[in-house]
Amino acid sequence: MKAFILAAGLGTRLFPHTADKPKALVELNGITLLERAIRKVHELEISETIINIHHFGDKILNFLKEKQNFNLPISISDERDQLLDTGGAILKAHPLLGNDEPFLVYNVDILSSIDLKALNHYHIQKGGIATMAVRERATDRYLVFNPEMRLSGWRNVKTGEEILSSDNGILNNFAFSGIQIVKPEIFPLIEETGRFSVIQLYLRLAKEQHIYGYHDHSEHWMDLGKPDQLAEAQRKCENWEM
Repeated sequence: MKAFILAAGLGTRLFPHTADKPKALVELNGITLLERAIRKVHELEISETIINIHHFGDKILNFLKEKQNFNLPISISDERDQLLDTGGAILKAHPLLGNDEPFLVYNVDILSSIDLKALNHYHIQKGGIATMAVRERATDRYLVFNPEMRLSGWRNVKTGEEILSSDNGILNNFAFSGIQIVKPEIFPLIEETGRFSVIQLYLRLAKEQHIYGYHDHSEHWMDLGKPDQLAEAQRKCENWEM
């Protein structure tokens, strides 16, 4: 399996930490978010790690060079000409990700104690084209799943906006965790071009394709996208075995 670490974002929510560096190189207790993500994805047997770059991309390249790629096979998907969002990033990285096996996609700005082996086992068991790690947590925007945890839509509880691909039975709200496993069979189904969200893609495909949610019950998950969230994580993770 290959891993794709999404590290190209502008990191505007994390300013001023990102005034002179990409969010991937912001440190949490002395360790960059990128190094933490690389360590995490290698809980699985990863044959190659792909990292996308845009904002201060040269600094990520220099960091990896200094670290000698952590003695791992690492390739770069270069988005310095155009930031492509999550869906566009996956599409651009297609030549690196290949067509042979599912791949793990991991957001660089999260901290999680998820069991990636359990996620992968669930993905294989369900057999869908993609599996998204989700949690029960407070947010404005939710993904909606049926009792079999098949993706059935999206809703914004603050604005009342809703997109449903199915209205059969009970639908439950879950928040996406920024971790997913995707089959390469998705590539021929992508009609979108340029910059687009993977959620946008999944909502379009959900009527015909099986996209599942994996209910992550692990103890820790944090979004590190804002300074106050980073500060909270710095206080908490000293006591976490992560």
